[in-house]
Amino acid sequence: MKQLVILSGKGGTGKTSVAASLAHLASQELNLVLADADVDASNLDLVLDPTRRETHDFAGGKGAVIDPAACTACGICAGVCRFEAIVPGEAAYRVDDLACEGCATCFYQCPVEAIRMAVRQDGEWFRSRTRFGPLFHAHLFAGRENSGKLVTQVRQAARALAQERAVDLILVDGPPGIGCPVIAACTGMDLALLVVEPTVSGVHDLERILATTTHFGVPAMVAINKADLNVDHSERIIAYCRDEGIPVAGRVPYDTVVTEAMVQGQPVTTYGAGEVAQAMVALWQRVKERVLA
Repeated sequence: MKQLVILSGKGGTGKTSVAASLAHLASQELNLVLADADVDASNLDLVLDPTRRETHDFAGGKGAVIDPAACTACGICAGVCRFEAIVPGEAAYRVDDLACEGCATCFYQCPVEAIRMAVRQDGEWFRSRTRFGPLFHAHLFAGRENSGKLVTQVRQAARALAQERAVDLILVDGPPGIGCPVIAACTGMDLALLVVEPTVSGVHDLERILATTTHFGVPAMVAINKADLNVDHSERIIAYCRDEGIPVAGRVPYDTVVTEAMVQGQPVTTYGAGEVAQAMVALWQRVKERVLA
């Protein structure tokens, strides 16, 4: 079993469009398990049209809860809270759930033990069925933290099913950027495909994500999306990859057909056989050779 993650140094590069196309192409040859590790803004399901089979609660941490019957409204808890998460109520103090960081300072300082630390639901994760294989994805509630922990939960569930079914490949649509969710998504992967656009910041964005994958020992390849929008910037990215010894897996041209396909809830490779679809096929062949080697 091999694991492939698709990443980008910033959002909006077309990472999910690439992931959906590779999911379609890979499913024609291999047994797949899919995962969307972008738990803050999951959107792979918009293209794959999944049927949800399981829903599970996600508890990222604990939050303070004040018992109004026991609270004497002394205000000590509000005084020691660095996050201004404890505010006066009508007869007792109460906790602003969105502001509470779960540090438990108020819990230890309350003189009448009116505060307890309770496990809180910070999101949900799902197992769904798609036409390309099982999909694991998640939703982190607004204002909640521990997105890296939720990514790990999604990956663990995907890996457990993959081992049970002895599948060939786990394909993960990773989160953008270089933060904790990206680290949780890329560690232990056999290959990272880094999607970059030919923009002024393109090389910088690539440097950021490449530094992350290199630090965690994950081999990488690069895909330049909308490569023909600025040929000069594309050539700079290619030159950078050549200097760093990073293979360029492919260059995908710009075409509004990608947007049309997404509006219809389809990967571009199932929507037509134009230049973009052909470029995706060539991209998959190079990635497949590397990840399955």
